[in-house]
Amino acid sequence: MRDEYGESLAGASILVIDDEPGMRNFLTKILTPRCKRVEQAGSAIEASAALDRNHFDLVILDNIMPGKTGLDWLREQGKVGLFSDAILITAYADLETAIEALRVGVADFVLKPFRANQILNAVARALDRKILRRDNSLLKHELSVEGSTARGRLLGNSIPINNVREMLTRLAPMPTPVLFTGASGTGKEVAARTLHTMSDRAEKPFVAVNCAAISQDKCAEDLFGEINEDGQGRDGLFLLADGGVLFLDEVAQMPEKMQAALLRVLEDQRIRPVGAERDIPLNLRFFFATNADLPAAVAKGTFRADLYHRINVVNIDMPPLKERSEDIVELAALFMDQFTKTLALPGLDLDDDTLLKISRYSWPGNVRELRNMIERSVILGAFPEEFAGGGQVTGSRAIETLDLVTKRHILNVLDACDGNRAEASRRLGVSRKTVDRKCASWGM
Repeated sequence: MRDEYGESLAGASILVIDDEPGMRNFLTKILTPRCKRVEQAGSAIEASAALDRNHFDLVILDNIMPGKTGLDWLREQGKVGLFSDAILITAYADLETAIEALRVGVADFVLKPFRANQILNAVARALDRKILRRDNSLLKHELSVEGSTARGRLLGNSIPINNVREMLTRLAPMPTPVLFTGASGTGKEVAARTLHTMSDRAEKPFVAVNCAAISQDKCAEDLFGEINEDGQGRDGLFLLADGGVLFLDEVAQMPEKMQAALLRVLEDQRIRPVGAERDIPLNLRFFFATNADLPAAVAKGTFRADLYHRINVVNIDMPPLKERSEDIVELAALFMDQFTKTLALPGLDLDDDTLLKISRYSWPGNVRELRNMIERSVILGAFPEEFAGGGQVTGSRAIETLDLVTKRHILNVLDACDGNRAEASRRLGVSRKTVDRKCASWGM
């Protein structure tokens, strides 16, 4: 049954700070059934210790506590490192208190005395705003990262791609880091996103970071976050991804200084924002990707050996398109359908001749090259000369004839055997005469 206060409470961790046991217990009693984790602190010292141990989405604190006010405590914590929103409970809502609360970043006030529904509504509003800020930051990040557009599913039914699917299924329920390797354009990010959607973190963020594109000058701030001179914190990508997956693409090009910092995060699952004095615990799963030879980079000294062994727990090597040629027709048809819709242009007929030429091409740029070729062809209204067949402009998808399937399969096997017809006939399970007869009918 859906909670009337919204779904944001379900995954939230909240720290209740009040020196009165009755108030702490009351707040804990109404929040615990709706939230992921609720902890109590009876003093500023206990609250600070709790923040050292765990990260909280929200703190609820009384403004009047022994020794110092809640606002004084928030101001101090901001300088040390406070990346939680705050709700202030107070019996006095004077203008001076309100102004000071805004300065230290209080998300909401709740005036004493209050009812359960008032505090629950305040918590829901604060969490909704926090989630909205996070989603907005992640969207800006996605739009700013060139190449971070992999949203498709893992397509094809070839043996290599089915082996990848089986490995993803096995890894989905585990917290294990995964290293995706393979040439550029083979679908490493698509596979990583597929694994994320199959895991129990599917409802949490998937944050992709291109290590080759991130600014070295602001790398630490962008990843770890920072605290400015006023004690206000800015979440980094690590914290924005908390609970979900951080995907570090082109990891081989990460600066050496950041390699050491990443190793510490992997080992401790904690980060320290720039300018902070407190570590923040994280709950992250890490995916990595590279088209580089990491062992060679380790041997050259450009990539840390200890980091390589830490990220290389499970390696999924994405097959090049030339090793899954039977998937090319499905991919070409999908891209044709996709671009005719998104570009509002007529499609090109994927006739037998065109499909045969496409399937026999080596595609050094892999799936990305095929996708770009289809998009360019739709825009120009014709296939490149090396792929052009006899088809006209249509809106239909590719339908292969039996003869085309047979021809394409035999020619692919012949290519794999370097033209040796005897070996090809053995692999095909047919006689040499059958292969010779088919080749003769094709003018070969």
